[in-house]
Amino acid sequence: MKIATWNINGVKARIDSVLAWLKETSPDVACFQEIKSVDEGFPTQAFEDAGYNAAVHGQKGFNGVAILSKRPFDEVAVRGLPGDDSDAHARYIEVIVSRSNGGIVRVGNLYLPNGNPIGTDKFAYKLAWMKRLTARAQSLLELEEPLLLVGDYNVIPEPADAKNPKSWTEDALFQPETRAAFRALLNLGLTDVVRACHPEPGVYTFWDYQAGAWQKDHGIRIDHILASPQAADLVAGAGIDKFTRAWEKPSDHVPVWVELSA
Repeated sequence: MKIATWNINGVKARIDSVLAWLKETSPDVACFQEIKSVDEGFPTQAFEDAGYNAAVHGQKGFNGVAILSKRPFDEVAVRGLPGDDSDAHARYIEVIVSRSNGGIVRVGNLYLPNGNPIGTDKFAYKLAWMKRLTARAQSLLELEEPLLLVGDYNVIPEPADAKNPKSWTEDALFQPETRAAFRALLNLGLTDVVRACHPEPGVYTFWDYQAGAWQKDHGIRIDHILASPQAADLVAGAGIDKFTRAWEKPSDHVPVWVELSA
């Protein structure tokens, strides 16, 4: 069972690329962030024609998350990250999908706040959101079931996750508080799947549009798949579809995926 995540930076702007990627890579479940679309504006029919069911938590103009699945959803468990009823940002959706052997996998798809500039309410919101995510993860881990928390975390976990880490020292993605919050999440018992499968340097998921970052390979790794122990035991492989960054009108992120055994 192949489960992928991709910040597509606008579903309407990237629909042709997304459909081409689905056809080429055929994930069983695909999680998208930054769809920048309300629910009723999401191109559900195009994805249904491609063989996918869709669950959407959208927002006009920015944010927004969606999950596609070849199998019908057993449940769309949550739209919106629990813990703050006043938070209107569409940044989290959680579903349960059956696996071929009769088991299930729970998938939480998230678009974590960027947090820039540091020292502002935006950075405080990022850290508060991460605290809520950790609380949600802790409650889900108590279920002792295969769980994947996937998406654009806007966190550079370690210096090895940036081509030039010194250039990110004043950025919210690489602040000590941000990285500590990410470690606290991992320390609940989650596995960073891509890093576990690819410990080598040079593994990136984002290249800025500016300053020739793609051409110079000045990338960072900020899109992650975190697995519960029950899901980590099923991991058969993981990877990054870097080739999509070279496509015409690309997203600045690329897809990240994990393969689970039946």
